[in-house]
Amino acid sequence: MTRLFSLLALALVIASPAAADFSPIRDRGVFLSTVEGRTLAIPLFGISLAVGADGSIGGTAQGEQVTGSWSWQDGYFCRTLSWGSRSWPQNCQLVEVDGSRLRFTADQGQGDTARFTIR
Repeated sequence: MTRLFSLLALALVIASPAAADFSPIRDRGVFLSTVEGRTLAIPLFGISLAVGADGSIGGTAQGEQVTGSWSWQDGYFCRTLSWGSRSWPQNCQLVEVDGSRLRFTADQGQGDTARFTIR
């Protein structure tokens, strides 16, 4: 695995505290009101992303450009993603919020988890 792929893989499996009170976001409008105009960050891994109302994803991770697109389907955030020379196909993810934290869980809530700070 390349260093970049390893870093992203680590970011996707960051565990959330068991005591956290994350609530699912099932509505596109609620999701947008949570993220629009804000940055989603995982500072430990140098990840900083913006999710646009136009369906765009952009930012950086460890100095490499991140781009992608997203849509809202049946209560899930469905995204494609490219990071440096790597890309990932569409994956629909459960989104949950707890104050200034946002948690994405791949495979409609059955897969790996990434937790971001909302700034």
